[in-house]
Amino acid sequence: MSMSSKPRLVWFDANRVFAAFGVVLIHSSTDFGGQAFPNADQAQRIVPVILRSLGEFSGSEMFFMFSLFLMAMRVDKKMPTYGSAIAVQAKRLLVPFAFWAVFYAFFRLLKADAFDYAPYIWDQLGQAQGWLGYLILGKSQYHMHFLPTLFALFLFYPVMRSATRYPILGLTVVVTIGVMNNVQGFLWGLDIDPALRDYLIRALKVFGYVGYGMAAFAIYGLWNDGIPRGESRLIRRCGFYFAVLAYIATLPFFHVAFDTGAWGVRQGWDYYGHFLMPIFVFLVFIGGQYLQWSPRWTFLATYTFGVYLVHPLVIDLFDISVFRTGLSEMMAPGVLVLTRFAIVLPASFALAYGLSQFKPLAWTIGLGPTLWDIARTRRAEA
Repeated sequence: MSMSSKPRLVWFDANRVFAAFGVVLIHSSTDFGGQAFPNADQAQRIVPVILRSLGEFSGSEMFFMFSLFLMAMRVDKKMPTYGSAIAVQAKRLLVPFAFWAVFYAFFRLLKADAFDYAPYIWDQLGQAQGWLGYLILGKSQYHMHFLPTLFALFLFYPVMRSATRYPILGLTVVVTIGVMNNVQGFLWGLDIDPALRDYLIRALKVFGYVGYGMAAFAIYGLWNDGIPRGESRLIRRCGFYFAVLAYIATLPFFHVAFDTGAWGVRQGWDYYGHFLMPIFVFLVFIGGQYLQWSPRWTFLATYTFGVYLVHPLVIDLFDISVFRTGLSEMMAPGVLVLTRFAIVLPASFALAYGLSQFKPLAWTIGLGPTLWDIARTRRAEA
């Protein structure tokens, strides 16, 4: 996940850091069960729901956008064969995924024990179907879906490359997520095995998210051709406008959370507002490519992949500690989520940095050679 730190790409690094902030904020702004504090008064839900809505300016879908932008850059410059390109991505994504999928499968037991649902997790661990869900769908933790889904998206990069040549194809993202929305509703209405439904919906999501690839490859094509300073300002203004418009479109979804304490179902324009937001925010950053960005963004961006992978670990440890000590009983929902975010964000960056400095584990966050690569090097040197 690391990339060049050429000055004109610092805007990109800032985007990656912004996405890490957003993902941590989204996952910090819920109760211990991932809901919008259904047992609290409406007034107490205001802060958590607002924070969640702000986090979604740049959430997990943004990680797809900038990962696919990087893929566009790699295949355009190196022109690898399909097999070699996919092999590289398998090593970069699936090897860390296998480690973290197994890690979280067992790590969840800590929180499950604290909140009295450990038998449910142990039951999953004893079933082959549960492990298939962990290792194929990334169901061992709520964020693990990203890696296998991103790898599946990379399989479609020859299709996405057409958007580099014809950037207008980037607009097809509206079609792909629209199809995804329509058919998801159909699949949820079918009386079929829930496990089968999970796989069908994931396959559908991959096809829908190919639209992000079309948008990312199209944006790369425009950026690679060169966007003058004046046009960049126009793009930034347009990006800001549509990002705000997308946020407004999501307000009905967040009103349901405020009203009921449960996250509703995205439908209509609040669905499109959520799923198109990453593209508009991406345009804001690419429109700011000529601004004076601090090199600190590049330093922090090095660890954003790691932050994405480890932040649920830190959130669980925080939740366990405040629950077992009784501190959570003294915290209003707003105070809880603000405290969680203030602790989890820097702690996640610190943990990612620590892993990067420990060579035997740096590969788990994409910042070092795998153990067998290290062994192969040592054998070659011997």
